[in-house]
Formats: sequence, C-alpha cells, structure tokens
Amino acid sequence: MKIFLFALLALGWTVAGAAGPEAPATYGSNPAAGKYYEVRGIRMYCETYGSSGPAVLMIHGNGGSIAAFKHNIPYFAGKYRVIVADSRSQGRSRDAGTELTFEMMADDYAALLDALHVDSAYVIGWSDGGITALLLAMRHPEKVIRLAATGANIRPDASAFAPGLWEDWRKTYERDRAKVWATDQEKNDWKLFLLDWREPNIPDAALGAVKCPALIICGDHDMISLEHTVEIYRSLPQAALWVVPHSGHATLQEHTDDFDRTVDSFFSVPNPVGP
Repeated sequence: MKIFLFALLALGWTVAGAAGPEAPATYGSNPAAGKYYEVRGIRMYCETYGSSGPAVLMIHGNGGSIAAFKHNIPYFAGKYRVIVADSRSQGRSRDAGTELTFEMMADDYAALLDALHVDSAYVIGWSDGGITALLLAMRHPEKVIRLAATGANIRPDASAFAPGLWEDWRKTYERDRAKVWATDQEKNDWKLFLLDWREPNIPDAALGAVKCPALIICGDHDMISLEHTVEIYRSLPQAALWVVPHSGHATLQEHTDDFDRTVDSFFSVPNPVGP
C-alpha cells in the first residue's frame, strides 16, 4: 500500500509567523477572550484570539475543552483569528439533552461561525474533533477552506483502534449499560461514552463529499490504527497523510512545534496535495 507522508518541513517549506503572543494564564476560562453564543438550543462557550487574518477553528476531542489547544493557540494567533470553543455537552457548553451525535456538533460549529460572522475557516480537529471537522466539511462545505484532522476515525469497531482497546470499551459498555445514573455529571459522562461507542458511521464513499484539501494525521503508535487512518486518507478526494514519528494520540501536544508548523504550511502553500 502506497502511503504519502506529508513532510513539509523536511522539504524546506517556510512558515510565516513564529511564536505568536504570550499565552494567557488559562485558556478556556479567559474572560477577556470568552463569550457565550446562543447556538441551536444551547449556550456555546467560545474564545477568540489573534489577528484579523484568516480564521482557524479548533475542535477538541471527547470530554475535552478549549484547554486542549493551550500549546497551539499562541502559534496560530500570530497569523490567524483563532476560534476555539467547548463542544456541546463538554467544557462550559452544557446541554441537558440525552442525545449527542457528531452531526449535531458539526452543525453547532457551522452555526457558531455564522454567529461570529465568519464565512469560512481553516479547521483543526483532534480525535472526536477530527471526526467533527470531517463532518463539518461534508455537511457545510462552504465553511471549510482546508482541514487537518489528527486521530480521527469513521466507524466504531475494533478495526479502527489499537489492539485491545475496543474490547476494553465493550467490557465497560456491558458493565454499565443497565446502570441508573444519579447525577447530571454521570449522565453526561455516559452520553459522551455512548457517542464513541455508537459513532461515527461514515462510509468510505461518503468522504467524497469532502471537497477541500485535508491533512490526515496520526501518531505512529496512536490509539487509532494506522490502517484505519490510511483508509480515511485514501477515501478523500484531496488528501495528504502525515504519520507523526514517536507519537501517540496527542500529536499536537507531544510534538507541538512540528505540528503547528506543518499544519500551518499545509494551510498556507498552494496546492498542498497537488502533483
């Protein structure tokens, strides 16, 4: 199987904008940058940073928050208008409903961009955020200029994950599925577990709806299997693949400098997946 390894830095491509502004004390609870927006029946918490340049939207993983990008925001804020939010039912974006799907979250982010008067953005998604980024590009193609998705999967089964992980989740499901959860936090945690147990369900052919250039990323010992990541890459019309050496699932935290520069270069250079 032929794999295209996207290695912009090794090719000598340069990156504009270096360190960016100094980071505030706490991303995710910064009153100067944060605001709630009424989005599709919930109050969605969002912070914005950076310049008046093009917008870059960052989408965190399951159970995460804005703070997931604390190491990446300063770099991108030196060149972009950074938009980073807490997804529905996570962080400060509370939702008492019992249903949660990736389609709901993709639509939330499209509505958030509308609320911010942003016609389109570059998108970075990590883990479940990578899934949401793909669905955002599928359901709202006009909103996504280019995307980078790290540690994403497109179906919930053993083939998508590192050996043994799916079986561990199966044991958790069998153990806890009949429980009556007492607190709102327990109910929300179970809702987030079921999201990844039941979803996503994106056929390979459906990825053809992603018309924008996409950089598909995983660590060389990611919790998402390499074979599954390659499958996503091969199913996209315009895609590049980057397998990050010596990295697990947290590519953007374990290799922050390389991640930031490489993704920025992918967003910046002409025809990043051209011949």
